[in-house]
Amino acid sequence: MTDTAELFIDSRCELGEGPFWHPLQERLFWFDIINKTLYSATAGGIMVDRFTFDATVTAAGVIDSDNLAIASAAGLFKLTLSTDTREILTPLEPDSSTTRTNDGRVNPAGGFWIGTMGLNDPGKVAAGALYQVRGGVVTKLLADQHIPNSTCFSPDGRTAYYADTIAGVIRKVAIDPETGLPSGPWQVFVDNGVIAGEPDGAVVDAEGFVWSARWMGNAVVRIAPDGRVDRVVKLPVSRVTCPAFGGKNLRTLYVTSAREGMSAAELAKEELAGSVFAIDVDVPGLPEHLFRA
Repeated sequence: MTDTAELFIDSRCELGEGPFWHPLQERLFWFDIINKTLYSATAGGIMVDRFTFDATVTAAGVIDSDNLAIASAAGLFKLTLSTDTREILTPLEPDSSTTRTNDGRVNPAGGFWIGTMGLNDPGKVAAGALYQVRGGVVTKLLADQHIPNSTCFSPDGRTAYYADTIAGVIRKVAIDPETGLPSGPWQVFVDNGVIAGEPDGAVVDAEGFVWSARWMGNAVVRIAPDGRVDRVVKLPVSRVTCPAFGGKNLRTLYVTSAREGMSAAELAKEELAGSVFAIDVDVPGLPEHLFRA
């Protein structure tokens, strides 16, 4: 099945990323990584908040109704929405000035999986890593990563998905539902070349299907637990970055995009690049899990 997502917010971010539906605020949040900004909007498409930061910010986990855990180049910190105050929670790579965070998501055990990547030529330099932060403990899960992406988890909290975009392969690993940590070997979930574009952000729906945003693929693809392509949602932009479920009963799929690196000619063809798109779906998503700080 092939469908087309429609414009939700004409935001035109340089690098729109990390969308998530705050279940306690009933708003969609997303980042513009390049411009160090966090936005939010209602299900009706009304912009609510705009938070700006000194450091690069890329992903978030929900702590409670008024607090978010923000993944940034400076580490993981708490943002209180009502007062716009920030408090450092956990440094990630305190001795490095050449990396930043990228994709991340909280698993059912309350662990925040966060990837880092090199600031200089991440396509060639594997300077990043994948971590879990949970209860103040930082655990390195993978080293030598280029561009960490596709972090998401099965409904039962027993499987994690992840991709280094440069490798082009989405992998999966069994995880302990109590700790959120890997409990088995990494395996190939979807190999390079099976789906057009490169794997960027991803999210899992209530049936355990993975929705994969395809960078340079103009689409989000729904993938069955056995790796079969089930549905393709097309977008009018090429740099598709990350999906998230939200809205009433979590039956709206929101998708962020980017315009970073596009030429004037490319932007003329994709005027809405960097905006947020949406499509209603039959199978709902899963609510965001609360981060165990």
